[in-house]
Amino acid sequence: MKPHCASLLLLCATTGAHAAPADPADPARDHDTILRMRGEYTVDFAFDETVLLQPGYERAPAMRSGGNELVVVVEDTPTRIVLQHLLVDPKSGHVTKHWRQDWSYEAPTRFEFSADQTWRVRAIPASVTRGAWTQCVYEVSDAPRYCGTGRWSYDNDVPSWTSDPGWRPLPRREYTRRSDYNALAMVNRHTLTPGGWTHEQFNTKVRREAGGAQHEIAREFGFNDYVRTKDVDFSPARDYWNATAGYWAQVRRHWDGFLGQAPGVRLKTRVDGMAMIIPLFTQAADVQAGKRVKDRQIDEVFAAWVEKAPDEG
Repeated sequence: MKPHCASLLLLCATTGAHAAPADPADPARDHDTILRMRGEYTVDFAFDETVLLQPGYERAPAMRSGGNELVVVVEDTPTRIVLQHLLVDPKSGHVTKHWRQDWSYEAPTRFEFSADQTWRVRAIPASVTRGAWTQCVYEVSDAPRYCGTGRWSYDNDVPSWTSDPGWRPLPRREYTRRSDYNALAMVNRHTLTPGGWTHEQFNTKVRREAGGAQHEIAREFGFNDYVRTKDVDFSPARDYWNATAGYWAQVRRHWDGFLGQAPGVRLKTRVDGMAMIIPLFTQAADVQAGKRVKDRQIDEVFAAWVEKAPDEG
């Protein structure tokens, strides 16, 4: 299912998502730019509804939050980079495995959020992926969230990447409190700054019907500001990842069995995904404590809650 061109036309014009690249692709330069997102950060998250699109709809309150986040490199090749985010509470030292972002140069396929709890693996047109990087974002359990494809630009020496329009499920900040929409039509932009990097989100909240009808609720602008810091002790996050990286690699391999080829994947959990998050996080805690988690234990979690996406009729 494709986003409405009309609803995203302004976004595409504003972000330059469909602008023709002025310079030839430079994957080595792009690779080094993506790696600059690793490091230690204080992060501010801000989301504001802007344009209201339904009669009688009242603007939702602005959302503000923040945290301390370590971004580590999990994989690094000239055409593929995997970055894992880890949240740490500086007072307690508690660590939470957060989202993950994978970057692939000229990726031939990507997963797309097609229906509730369903992501389909589809080919990326050559005209879109040529010279471009595809970013795929994953849940804390390494379940899929969304992908976008775009080229890095360096106009006026500002490194910036803008995705093409796509779909994503409701974010965690809303799916426990909203039922009036079930998908976000989105364009994402990442920009490297002197103090770190930023993530801008141009979202349209949409209620998609089974028959194909779409009802746009409101537009939203999100701004995540990653500012480098030396004032937070991130050693608990590094210790956690050093202890559990092998376990999470096994989990990623299980997901790759569904997301590496068509048709894709469907989750049998509720939208919050806690039926998978809790057992996987528990197993990771066991590994960190020095216990052994067998591959069959991970198999059991996936057998209970994950299946191939149905064929498209």
